[in-house]
Amino acid sequence: MPRILRAQHDRFALARPFRIARGVKTVAEVVTVSVRDGSHVGRGEGVPYARYGESIDAALAAIDRVRPAIEAGAGPHDLLALMPPGAARNAVDCALWDLEARARGRSVAELTGVAPPGPTASALTIGIDTPDAMAAAAAKVAGAPLIKVKVDADDPVARLRAVRAAAPGPRLIVDPNESWDEELLRAMQLPLVELGTDLVEQPVAADADAWLAGFTPAVPICADEAVHVADDLDRIAGRYQAVNIKLDKTGGLTAAIALADAAQARGLTLMTGCMISSSLSIAPALHIAGRCAFVDLDGPVWLREDRPGGVTDRHGIMLPPQPGFWGDGMTETDAANGIAT
Repeated sequence: MPRILRAQHDRFALARPFRIARGVKTVAEVVTVSVRDGSHVGRGEGVPYARYGESIDAALAAIDRVRPAIEAGAGPHDLLALMPPGAARNAVDCALWDLEARARGRSVAELTGVAPPGPTASALTIGIDTPDAMAAAAAKVAGAPLIKVKVDADDPVARLRAVRAAAPGPRLIVDPNESWDEELLRAMQLPLVELGTDLVEQPVAADADAWLAGFTPAVPICADEAVHVADDLDRIAGRYQAVNIKLDKTGGLTAAIALADAAQARGLTLMTGCMISSSLSIAPALHIAGRCAFVDLDGPVWLREDRPGGVTDRHGIMLPPQPGFWGDGMTETDAANGIAT
């Protein structure tokens, strides 16, 4: 029986609005891919992102273009030449890894040589709102090990101070999503230290960050929008101290592992992040999380309803999906019967 690739647009309503510097999200729009080969089906998910010129329709069209190659037997490493980095390739890449794991009865962790996913401290995100509203949100997660706070250029100190007063204990990532300029970032150095910030994520625009090469920050700066794949490191390595590895940017787990290897070889700190997504995006990313000093995979926490069997958040500790969900080498029959292979 020949392989069959299917791709579709799925929507997941959010339990509450998610606000960042470039807008508000109320629905997660994803592309879901399945690849069937005989009795085995592998699944993957991608989240097209307008910031990178992506859309649902364009992603579905890109996947359709590689359908003949996938159905003829192309694997994850073949995709590196067949598709550019991005959400479309991520969905296909992860579906192929899941399929291979099920067909071979071995986990993706075994097949790739990475540590198997386990309980992981993952940031809980506080979106942009009034200082009082952000403080109230922070109070609810004050016992978590790590929080991430979204800010923009509108009085970020007031918002961060409100959050810190309500949640003094957790490690802190500050994420302006490219909304600051050089003047504001320089002015924020002392407040960031006073607030006990551990990492600042992409404070300035990725296309206006050249000056960072001569800047010594008081708090490490992490590249997000500025880095997608390993080839980007030559340009950004002297400007940032950390890199955020997102599978929707790298175009799947295959390229994410390559980026992690190359970044570590340069002495850069690793972070892994996600878009607002279902657990089908998070399960593959957990295979990178074990190597990272900072993990931010709370995308499904924002959903009103996730895919069945997905990840679970326990006060900032993310638990892997249930057996058979993705990448653990269980067949569909074994998963249905609760039998581990």
